[in-house]
Amino acid sequence: MTSTPQVILTGFADESANQKTAEQQFSAFAALGLEYYSIRFIDVGNGIKNVMELTKAEIGKLRTLEGEYGLNVSSLGSPIGKVKLLDIEDGTKNRFVPFDKYLAKDVNKACELAHAFETKLIRGFSFYHPKGTDPREHISQAVDQLGQIAEACHRSDLTFGLEVEANLIGQNGDILAELHKKVNHPAMMLIFDAGNLVCQGYTPDEVYDQYMAMKPGLGWMHVKDYKITKPVGEKGHIDEDALKNFVPADLGDSAYERIMRDFAPSIPKLEKKLKKRGIPGVFCDLEPHVKGGGQFGGFSGPDGFGVALRGFCRVLDFAGVGYHLRDFDDIIAARGF
Repeated sequence: MTSTPQVILTGFADESANQKTAEQQFSAFAALGLEYYSIRFIDVGNGIKNVMELTKAEIGKLRTLEGEYGLNVSSLGSPIGKVKLLDIEDGTKNRFVPFDKYLAKDVNKACELAHAFETKLIRGFSFYHPKGTDPREHISQAVDQLGQIAEACHRSDLTFGLEVEANLIGQNGDILAELHKKVNHPAMMLIFDAGNLVCQGYTPDEVYDQYMAMKPGLGWMHVKDYKITKPVGEKGHIDEDALKNFVPADLGDSAYERIMRDFAPSIPKLEKKLKKRGIPGVFCDLEPHVKGGGQFGGFSGPDGFGVALRGFCRVLDFAGVGYHLRDFDDIIAARGF
């Protein structure tokens, strides 16, 4: 009898907390039955910080709290790669950092943080090309820099995930697939995010095609969806802070059930590949944005995150993909009985 393929549910915990405090984030995730979280923005008592800004003392406090709430970090939700590829004024607020400096400081810091939180995964991006230019014109330089990031992660026994997102060079699945093929490094994998495609105007069939393009390099998924309420013009640079129609995965225009039905048979093989790199399984990382989202994050609240989680679980149920949430046996085990 063939066993049901299974994913590991996780999410960006900062989306679940009204004030983004560690206790709020961990309480929400534990109550929802999740055992993993991706760390991005968090308040450990000294104000809200990006994970890249945490001190050793704050990390130590978070590790203690993780034990109290029975949580582990699935991935470091870093902003690595969300900087300009070229030092060109293009009307955006995106910053430029010379790459040698960026590699030595930011990428190295991300690797250190991943080890501190005992995760093997770093989420990242494919650099901003100058606004108004064709992203394909910049693939060669992006490949060179991403290859160096992948190698740095590899030397630290980590895996770098490249997320599909608007306005970056890797703004669609076709370009990300090309980047992945040309970088050709075992430490770089791709992160599919259907909502980040729909919000650019991709139709359900086009989203599926972009997923298929990414599938050979896929490492894990981010889960958000978007509802198109009016016709979208020609695809191009979008105002991310103006996006208002993020919805749970069972209510949007991504056709998530179709994607997960196709993904299901490939999960066991991918899981085996990931475990060889020390990764526990295939993560589906919820980043719902149901109360709003922008360039560097989003918000769902504890209620919105719960709705989004249940919506995605319904999709998985329909698609025949298994998942685990905490139950009473887990509570008993935690009590040592």
